[in-house]
Amino acid sequence: MKKPITAALAATLLAGPALAADIPLRDFFRTPEQGNFTVSPNGDSVAFLAPWESRRNIVVRRPGKSDQRVTSIKDRDLSGYFWKGNDRLVYTKDNGGDENFHLYSVDLSSGETRDLTPFPGVRAEIVDGLIDRDDELLVGLNKRNPEIFDVYRVNLKTGELKLEAENPGKVASWGTDHDGNIRVAVETDGVNNTVMYRDEPGGKFRKLLTTTFRENFTPLFFTFDNQRFYASSNLGRDKSAIVEYDPKTGKEVKEIYARGDVDVDGLGYSHKRKVITCADFETDKPGRQCFDPVSSELYAKLQASFPGYQVDIQSGDRAEDRFVVAVWNDKTQGKRYLYDKAGDKLTLLADVTPWLPEDRMAAMKPVQYQSRDGLTINGYLTLPRGKESAKDLPVIINPHGGPWARDSWHFNPEVQFFASRGWAVLQMNYRGSTGYGRKFWEASFKQWGGTMQDDVSDGVDWLVKQGVADPKKVCIYGGSYGGYATLAGITKTPELYRCAVDYVGVSNLFTFMKTIPPYWKPFLDSMYEMVGNPDKDKALLRERSPVFHVDRIQAPLLVLQGAKDPRVNIDESNQIVDALKKRGVDVEYIVKDNEGHGFHNEENRFAAYGAMESFFKKYLD
Repeated sequence: MKKPITAALAATLLAGPALAADIPLRDFFRTPEQGNFTVSPNGDSVAFLAPWESRRNIVVRRPGKSDQRVTSIKDRDLSGYFWKGNDRLVYTKDNGGDENFHLYSVDLSSGETRDLTPFPGVRAEIVDGLIDRDDELLVGLNKRNPEIFDVYRVNLKTGELKLEAENPGKVASWGTDHDGNIRVAVETDGVNNTVMYRDEPGGKFRKLLTTTFRENFTPLFFTFDNQRFYASSNLGRDKSAIVEYDPKTGKEVKEIYARGDVDVDGLGYSHKRKVITCADFETDKPGRQCFDPVSSELYAKLQASFPGYQVDIQSGDRAEDRFVVAVWNDKTQGKRYLYDKAGDKLTLLADVTPWLPEDRMAAMKPVQYQSRDGLTINGYLTLPRGKESAKDLPVIINPHGGPWARDSWHFNPEVQFFASRGWAVLQMNYRGSTGYGRKFWEASFKQWGGTMQDDVSDGVDWLVKQGVADPKKVCIYGGSYGGYATLAGITKTPELYRCAVDYVGVSNLFTFMKTIPPYWKPFLDSMYEMVGNPDKDKALLRERSPVFHVDRIQAPLLVLQGAKDPRVNIDESNQIVDALKKRGVDVEYIVKDNEGHGFHNEENRFAAYGAMESFFKKYLD
């Protein structure tokens, strides 16, 4: 089920080889030759993504045969794919970054590709892949009303679309039982979410419970008798926990797993064995808690083979005999293996980025500091390799997008690239970042450019006091909300930053609210609660909109924008650039006509980071 929209510096690292400055920019941002591996339902084949004509396409590897490319996409990378039976793959792709994803089917026998949702301006969202039905799946489409999604059953052989559930007007997400029947719907009035349930397929929906948008009760999947369901819930708690819920009594039956430090919101299960497997959570690093001995033993065996690395199972066959295993850490995207459980054998599928040697990458170190009003801010500090004990380093402050998301410990090519050029990088999970509980999230409400921005500024102050940062060589860079935080930083605290890079960032909170995608409209009232109401909070939004304070900007600015961005309209970047030009301030502005919310095409990534490298060198070196 899909979730509704709703300090001490660590010890010095071991010294290693010198900076990786001689590694070309393109090696950090080029598309991997092989990645995103999945195993077919019968376990005989694997599929993966590989570049062709500079775009990621699907390749199938069968025993005893040469690898076969089965798609021929030239305009834009596909966004995701999965197996449907052993002879068909399904993938999604948008047009130039407009995020109106279409659903495509590839018949491996005939080589035929079919657009299953050939409707201009319509977005397709997978509701249920129907793992036991090779020829069908359930997809949500907003073709009747761009603000809401109806559910259709798609016949992959014929392309026929059959209406499965018409949205009465307020359903934000749908949930199915293990037989593929729609049994749960979550309605929203923009502020309150109501979980609707029906006892049997085709029956009448009834209300189970209503929560405010401040609360989290997210149905995940049904128990294996289809009578109860598991949910991620913070009802009566600060941190979300995994619970089992009985719709007959309307009560939580039991708590499956909870933690006192972070939210728990992911739960896996075995389709074959009909048991729950592991819960996922994230502290400073990703973690899991397994509940069944089979999963516990499997992960323990795999982890023992790769000490010092994170080990994840990314795909498996229906018999649960063969698995795609990812092995990685903060210094490498790592390797992918096919694990044969019966023979206890690991076969290397690919080294994802062999041109980026792990021993030349920088460590991503979890850190903490205190905000000026006493909150603990978690983050990550990446120091250039060989400069771990250096002082007064040039630093890039890198607030994440969302803003209701978080930075995580993983291999980040962007951060590694900056570190390779000799620049330290600080990423902070400012208030509002997800995973740290309800109170920490709510502390961000109506604080865009307020205390959320203070958390960023406090990170700069902490780095300077630790002796890490040269206060005269601190730049700020971010994308989406991080782009907004960049603009807010150079208008609210212009004295902190030597330069700034705004990547698809919001500049005007009034126009931002007016240009959101139509399918975000049902959540607009909650956005007003979390960000501000353009009518009731006019003074607040004006004060927090960087475009109205360009007179305070002292730092040189680079702006990057996709022309087709549906979330942060190009007008957001145009406004800040135009306002600066009217003041006679020189600002570098890069627009890509075939991109949306971020640059995904390889050549555009190269151009963006090439511009950033030149820009940061000018002001940090």
